[in-house]
Amino acid sequence: MSHVYELYYKAFETLRKVREVRSVDDNDNFCKIISQTLREHLTVIPKLAMGIIECQSLMKPEETDKFMNTLLRSRISRRVIAEQHLALTETFHSHRHFPDAKQDHDPNADFVGEVFLRCNAKEVVEECSQRAKSLAREALGRECVLPEVKLEGHLDATFPYILSHLQYIVGELLRNSMQAVVERYGRFHTGKPPPIEVLVCEAPQHVIIRLSDRGGGIPKDILPNLWSFGKGPRSHIHLENLVQVPKMAATMQELKASKPDIGTMVPDDLSDRRSVDGSLGSLTSRPPNLRLGMGLPMSRVYAEYWAGSLELHSLEGYGVDVFLQISKLGNKNEQLSTRASIDAV
Repeated sequence: MSHVYELYYKAFETLRKVREVRSVDDNDNFCKIISQTLREHLTVIPKLAMGIIECQSLMKPEETDKFMNTLLRSRISRRVIAEQHLALTETFHSHRHFPDAKQDHDPNADFVGEVFLRCNAKEVVEECSQRAKSLAREALGRECVLPEVKLEGHLDATFPYILSHLQYIVGELLRNSMQAVVERYGRFHTGKPPPIEVLVCEAPQHVIIRLSDRGGGIPKDILPNLWSFGKGPRSHIHLENLVQVPKMAATMQELKASKPDIGTMVPDDLSDRRSVDGSLGSLTSRPPNLRLGMGLPMSRVYAEYWAGSLELHSLEGYGVDVFLQISKLGNKNEQLSTRASIDAV
């Protein structure tokens, strides 16, 4: 916790001394400071999670989870502002920005900073499923039999959203489902394991993604603390695993295999987009077989921050249904906690 405090104190002291930006050069220097600060703060999430787990005997779980949720939401807002500024500056310096520039194909043409104007749920699910399969094969072996991901519903639906946030949520959900199905049916199942079914439903104000698997559901001892960052029967294991993850951006990069799977590589038109890895993606790493106990709580924080929701229904012995509701950006304000709560952390 003291490490996180010192980081934020240093960031405040650094930014308050920056002179007023009056020129492009001033802005470029400001962007260097922002980039350096963002890199330094990659250690915040794992350090926070470790601190929460270590404090579980000193504070009530409800209090530590409230603290974690409040701090993470305010962290998201700061990083979105910072990364949006960096992305807009990058666009300004791009050769395509100038009037006499050659009008060649720009993979980032549909981006306004970090906001992707034509986010497509079908493309995101397909891309995340390929990455999840790569992770599973790296952790369990190339011969591991993985479930198919079946898509149906409003597959042409598009909406504005921050792509890296949606990729992180969907990627974590698919990763959990694949791991559950493999553990239930065995790594070398002779037949095809039951598929993971994904339904996309578009409404005027939001998009709902339902993900259903037959991985046996969630054990009763884990279910009550499913959304907690620090409480649960496996918290000591999560603490040991967090020590092995010194940095975490909580972006799509955490769902990438360290060695690309030739059979599941992402097409160039997707991998070239700015937000696929996030601006800090290359600076973080996470072994694919580590369980941190943070995927679902973090995913819900992301979903709720943008006025969405994430709900899970488990049938022990059968499987899990997860409902992700995504509010189209521009319809609702970000869901920050009260200003007093933010100032308190």
